Amino acid sequence: GTTFRIFLPLTLAIIDGLIARVGEERYIFPTLSVCESFRPTPDMITRVQGKGEVVKVRDRLRPILRLYSHFNVEPRTKDPCEGLLIVVESANQQRCIMVDELIGKQEVVIKSLDEKFKANKCLAGAAILGDGRVGLILDVAALVQLRGRQGEAAA
Repeated sequence: GTTFRIFLPLTLAIIDGLIARVGEERYIFPTLSVCESFRPTPDMITRVQGKGEVVKVRDRLRPILRLYSHFNVEPRTKDPCEGLLIVVESANQQRCIMVDELIGKQEVVIKSLDEKFKANKCLAGAAILGDGRVGLILDVAALVQLRGRQGEAAA
């Protein structure tokens, strides 16, 4: 005679995400926005005076966004050739996002963020990962639109 009731909010959303690590933090890229990931070689990277760095991907130059700079996180490496670049796309524009390593692919439940985090337009939400840690879900459209030196802005 036991009755269980489960109430799910209408805003419950699940996305397929690519989990990447930068330092000790974990970030989730929606897989629909990810084109590819690779480890660049030194000859692929060019520094543009006053604009930052670009990488040559399939004969096209793509700006590099250092995720650790945007979120003020200490990375394991600052050299793009020792990390990985994730090519993301939004509105026919692509950027290469530098991360330390890829952890894997996972379906995650999007949780809304507190008011403190809503000021950062590059965050779409958060998710509790399988090991109990929190991963921040990135808003790829906002990341692609970043302007300024190396396409970075302080969080």
